[in-house]
Amino acid sequence: MSRIPATFERLARDQRKALIPYLTAGFPFADITPELMHAMVEAGADVIELGVPFSDPMADGPVIQKAGEKALTFGVGLAQVLDMVRAFRQRDTKTPVVLMGYANPVERYELAHGAGSFARDAAAAGVDGVLIVDYPPEECEAFAAQLKVHGLDLIFLLAPTSTDQRIQQVARIASGYVYYVSLKGVTGAGHLDTAAVEEALPRIRRHVKIPVGVGFGIRDAGTARAIGRVADAVVIGTKVIQVVEDQPREHVAVALSDFLQSIRTALDSNTP
Repeated sequence: MSRIPATFERLARDQRKALIPYLTAGFPFADITPELMHAMVEAGADVIELGVPFSDPMADGPVIQKAGEKALTFGVGLAQVLDMVRAFRQRDTKTPVVLMGYANPVERYELAHGAGSFARDAAAAGVDGVLIVDYPPEECEAFAAQLKVHGLDLIFLLAPTSTDQRIQQVARIASGYVYYVSLKGVTGAGHLDTAAVEEALPRIRRHVKIPVGVGFGIRDAGTARAIGRVADAVVIGTKVIQVVEDQPREHVAVALSDFLQSIRTALDSNTP
């Protein structure tokens, strides 16, 4: 069983909201990812989303695209990402890790290692959940079943344009949590409208009974605090990449930790 449900149950008991930072694996340095994952946890992260580098990331904005391109030049692919999770698990056996990416690397991995190998190897490495951007719910029931056999959650995106029918489809298959994309467009785009998010979540929760995280457009403590009042989790990706992208190696973990601590403090300020 994945670590995700227990994490959200603990947070709910404590009346706290989950902080879920996203980091592209292998960025900004090829071998720094496990170190940064530990820094995230120490700064207050509850779940880590680890991006699998891919050459054609259609839902990613320019900041995350650039991070993925750099990781690819270092030779970081899905096999290397699983190695990073294994390294992280040597010291941390509690924090959930979600792989976020696209179908192509998963399908290439299975061509190389055999049918069903991705779910098997991800679970063995210590992964808890998978979010495949271009796997729609109506086309991946078999994949969801494979993940379930190995105790992995399948996480889906919902958007302002999602119909009730799509929300119901996601609710039927999703586990762990659902990721609500608060903006139309790619990651890092636009201005976050917290009132619109607050209006959208009740419609989603009529169908979705697992936690709902909100991401895209959360850049600072103020927006995190506002979203944390209505969502079960706050997901931050583009800003995390921006925080670390130009740092010298010896300052990367410190800069990341300082930023996430400010978000954690903001989220906890909502706790009664």
